[in-house]
Amino acid sequence: MERRLFLMVLGGALASPVVGLAQEAPSEEMILRRLDAAPQRQIAPRNRVTIDEFKRRPELRRAAPSIDIQAINFATGSADIPRSEYRKVQQIARAMEQLLRRRRAVRFLIEGHTDAVGSAYSNQILSERRAASLKLVLVREFGIPARVLETVGYGEDYLLVPTERSEWRNRRVTLRRIDDFIR
Repeated sequence: MERRLFLMVLGGALASPVVGLAQEAPSEEMILRRLDAAPQRQIAPRNRVTIDEFKRRPELRRAAPSIDIQAINFATGSADIPRSEYRKVQQIARAMEQLLRRRRAVRFLIEGHTDAVGSAYSNQILSERRAASLKLVLVREFGIPARVLETVGYGEDYLLVPTERSEWRNRRVTLRRIDDFIR
C-alpha cells in the first residue's frame, strides 16, 4: 500500500501528494474543535429529522459540524483499518470522549467514502464497510458507546477531488456531530 502525505503551503493551498510518507492525522484538539463547533444552521426542535432523513439531505449534512479524516490509510478496495493506524483512531476516540462528557445527548455520523475507481455498486458497499469498520474499532478498542455512532456510506457520490482515477483524498471517512439535527 502506498502511503501519502499532502503538504500545506503558505496561504493554505495544497501541494501535490508526496509518495512514501505517512499522512498526519488531525490532532485530538482539532477533531474536538471541529466537532464541538456550532452548526452552520440552527434547526428548531420541531423541525428535526430522523437519522435516515438526515443521511439523505446533503444541505443538513453540510450544516453539521464535521471533519474529514483522510489520515486513516484505506488501501484501494479495502475497508480494513490496520492496527498500525489505531493511533490515529485513538485521536478520534479521545475527542469523542470529551464531547460525550460535555454533551449528554451527543450523536455522531460516520460517513464512508471511496474514490471513483470501480463500479458505483462496489464503491457503495465499500464505503459502507469503511464507516462500519471505523465504528467497530471505536467501540471495541476505545470504548465509545455504539449507541452514539451511526454509519452511512456514500460511495463515490461526494468526491473531494472530482476524478475517475484513483485518488487517495477521496478514500476517507467524514465525522459529523448530528445531535442538533435529529429527533
